[in-house]
Amino acid sequence: MNDSVKREEWFCPGLSDIRFFAREWKPLRKQPKAVIALSHGQGEYGERYSHVGEHLAAEGYVLLSIDHYGHGRSGGKRGHMPSYNVMMDHTGLMLEQCAKRHPGLPVYLYGHSMGGNIALNYSLRFKPSIKGLILTSPWLQLAFKPPAVKEWIGKKLSVLLPSIPMTTGLKVKDLYREGPSFRASMAMDDFCHTIITPRAYTELQSASEWAGSHSGELNVPLLLMHGTADRITSFEASRRLAEGLGGRCEWKPWAGGLHELHNDLERDEMLSTMTNWLNRQL
Repeated sequence: MNDSVKREEWFCPGLSDIRFFAREWKPLRKQPKAVIALSHGQGEYGERYSHVGEHLAAEGYVLLSIDHYGHGRSGGKRGHMPSYNVMMDHTGLMLEQCAKRHPGLPVYLYGHSMGGNIALNYSLRFKPSIKGLILTSPWLQLAFKPPAVKEWIGKKLSVLLPSIPMTTGLKVKDLYREGPSFRASMAMDDFCHTIITPRAYTELQSASEWAGSHSGELNVPLLLMHGTADRITSFEASRRLAEGLGGRCEWKPWAGGLHELHNDLERDEMLSTMTNWLNRQL
């Protein structure tokens, strides 16, 4: 780890007896400029963003992330989502932690993939006191259309067997291209999984549709980045969101970029784009 960066971790009380695992990266020797709350993607967890946290901390920012319900080192059935409200409550908890640990600092919400779905929905539904929103490869729509019969079965199972584990079919080759500066922390490890339940899937799909129809109500600046070669979430859905928001959105398409831009070949340029945007907001 960069010797100018301090990393801390702790558990937060959550729903009933569920505990959520939290971590943050912050500047060691200078006063931070702002706090970024990270909402990570499906099947992964916050530790995979250690290089992002170190980069942001070196630039004077705090990155705080709490593993979602059923993900990483947090409690809950793997890959499950009892209801979408659980994810909204989780996001509220993250923002509370930001305010508690760093009172008075501006707060930004950063969501990737599933986390982008969650961050956008939270911003639209609750109008939190954040200064801006960063979305990368958000789950607004999948890059592929599941067969109609599979969609129908999924909706039925969401009611009858909501927490039965199913595979996402995720392949690492669809996430990123390694390149020479690839770090082990970017890889999928034993805290990651390829599980999603019928309830989690239908809740996320429903939320993506809701966000699409209410996106014009967004009241904070947005940095939106998506790779043109993403095979998991829809580049075109992000492009449409950017066009609809006009000047409220800074739209950055990455030619040939895969799903995890922060791990892909142009990761350094992507992180610089993020910090440059943050610096302009202050």
